[in-house]
Amino acid sequence: MGILNLTPDSFFARSRVAGPTDLLHRAEAMLAAGARVLDVGGYSSRPGAEHISEDEEKSRVLPAIEALRRAFPEAFLSIDTFRAGVACAAVAAGADILNDISGGELDEAMFATAGRLQVPYVLMHMRGTPQTMQQLTDYPDGLVLELVRYFRDKVARLRAVGVTDIILDPGFGFAKTAAQNHELLAYLRELQLLGLPILAGLSRKAMVYKTLDLTPDAALSGTVAVNTIALLNGARLLRVHDVAEAVQTVRLVSNTYLPSSP
Repeated sequence: MGILNLTPDSFFARSRVAGPTDLLHRAEAMLAAGARVLDVGGYSSRPGAEHISEDEEKSRVLPAIEALRRAFPEAFLSIDTFRAGVACAAVAAGADILNDISGGELDEAMFATAGRLQVPYVLMHMRGTPQTMQQLTDYPDGLVLELVRYFRDKVARLRAVGVTDIILDPGFGFAKTAAQNHELLAYLRELQLLGLPILAGLSRKAMVYKTLDLTPDAALSGTVAVNTIALLNGARLLRVHDVAEAVQTVRLVSNTYLPSSP
């Protein structure tokens, strides 16, 4: 899953799309490198990111999705949003997948909307909002156990409203400390208990670059390392800024060791 950020403040500056021409060039390069999904987002979810209105988010993502749909009719397009209204408009514009960082917590209409739209739904774990999540990192029963319970309950609710194609995203970097992120990576396989494919979004995140005393710009090698661990621990989809390197990682891990999973 290649990341296309239509935000001016994403944490990795080189991931920010500069305009319509840049968008199409980036998408073309990602697809040529082997991306299976293009993930379009117009609301920055980095810790402490500025809140924007739904209209502003739509103005960023809808023209982009329409342009991508025209240019690459066979591509799978994902809309990265927690708003049901944006999700509806994006699917009407050509998006194929809903990628909801909030797991339905920030818009109570999202689950019913996903059921009505009948598109795959990425269910992520987060607490609070991007503005507050880093103060919500206490897990009395243990992080992994709480994630299993969270996903169990959310999946049941999604299925009750007709959502059948669900992908789990444990939410690396969202309402988790650096130590918790690394613990989650080590125990990622436990989420396979739920019988659903797992997405890992680790690309150039703080758990990589801060651990290595680097910046996001210098964190590609570290990203390859954590992506490898995620694949070995059961991840089936990688959300990345650097598609070619991720595709190479997938190929090598698949040729060397492919654990059984949904």
